[in-house]
Amino acid sequence: MVQLRSLLFLVASFASCLYAKSSTGDSVLVIVEPSKQDNYSLFFNGLKDQGYELTFRAPKSEGPLVIEYDVPNFAHVIVLASETKNLGKDVTPQSLVELLGKKTNIILALSTKQTPLTSLAAEFSLTLPPPGTPLVSYFPERKELPQIIPVSVQPNAIVSSSINPVWFSGVPHAIGNNPMIVPILRAPVESFASETDGGSADALVDASERGGEGLWAGSQLGLVTGFQTLDNSRITFVGGAEVFSDEFVTKEISKGVPSGNAEFVRDVAAWTFQETNVYRIDSTSHHLVNATKPLEQYTNNDNIVFTADISKYDPKTSTWAPYSGLKDLQLEFTMLDPHIRTALLSVSGKPGKYSVTFRAPDRHGVFKFAINYKRKGYEHQIPCLKDLLTSNDLCSLTYLESSTTVPVVPPRHDGYPRFLSAAWPYYTGAISTSLGFFLFSALWLAGDSREKKIKGHKAE
Repeated sequence: MVQLRSLLFLVASFASCLYAKSSTGDSVLVIVEPSKQDNYSLFFNGLKDQGYELTFRAPKSEGPLVIEYDVPNFAHVIVLASETKNLGKDVTPQSLVELLGKKTNIILALSTKQTPLTSLAAEFSLTLPPPGTPLVSYFPERKELPQIIPVSVQPNAIVSSSINPVWFSGVPHAIGNNPMIVPILRAPVESFASETDGGSADALVDASERGGEGLWAGSQLGLVTGFQTLDNSRITFVGGAEVFSDEFVTKEISKGVPSGNAEFVRDVAAWTFQETNVYRIDSTSHHLVNATKPLEQYTNNDNIVFTADISKYDPKTSTWAPYSGLKDLQLEFTMLDPHIRTALLSVSGKPGKYSVTFRAPDRHGVFKFAINYKRKGYEHQIPCLKDLLTSNDLCSLTYLESSTTVPVVPPRHDGYPRFLSAAWPYYTGAISTSLGFFLFSALWLAGDSREKKIKGHKAE
């Protein structure tokens, strides 16, 4: 009866995500030992039911290739061969970094043993403990081994709320200060890394001394951590492949309480494969107040209206829907440095539309309408924008980043006011000087004529 209830819960968990689609593609390469492939059948079948096309490959196999002719063959890669020491020539830390640069998403399971992919974590500001030192915890009291730990899931932008604790067994990692790191699951406060898997106590002490006291203990350790690159590809490091296993998915936390592994790994895969938290800028526009057409250039102190249309990806329908939920979006009007930074607020009654009106600075030069919105766990896509100066198409895929170039020029010679009130002192000075010169000239000319008449009378 308990097993039946657990299976029904799993079916409901996976069915809630049926037909969800990735925004970048549905082809998935799974690198796993053939003998262990059935250990993750529930996870794999859930991906298949969503519409993903899974291709399985043995770790030592030479095909199918991950990259061929400098082009990725798959939109996503899952590496569950965590303890394999010999991998194919195209599965190396360098090739996986290259995959991320080509916008391929990766799920990578780590191991307590030293493997060729262990060094990859350091490239993403994650520090692993010495080999043979898994995470252990003796709390809460349970019949399982100390290395098999129930971990409570804290809701965040990636995982759903109200997920039951998940079973974890594997290696932790210390999280660096890289702003592109996205912590997903942290270790319990009472857990620590221990040399219970053949590791060296001296090596663990030396590593702790280098990293500081408490480096390998407590909730500062990460168990599942994501990373989002500037190219918007995503990679997720999982401390142990057992998190995806059928054993942990069906294992109960306590009597009558199923584990949250099924829903947790589904949320992790959805974020990594860019199903969730994906936004894009559909279009941007700018024009003068009380106008509709954009100008190729603006004048100092012009009142400008900037508008952006933003949508969110819906994985269930594979469509983009207008989204007005961003509350801290900002627009910068920059020339090297921001001259204006203002809130870009959503327009009431117009879903997905954000707009702001501002006055151009009293300075001429080449400016940019810039949106640079980066939040952990979110990905954003923008269409090609056109540079008004060079007429080049600027196409990029970023978090939420937009840049449109426009010049700001001084007013034309006939664009200034006829008279300036602040210049009346100068007007007065110029008029008084002119009048003085006129009077002096008149007096001088008149005086010269009189002198000639006086000399004429004396001559007579």
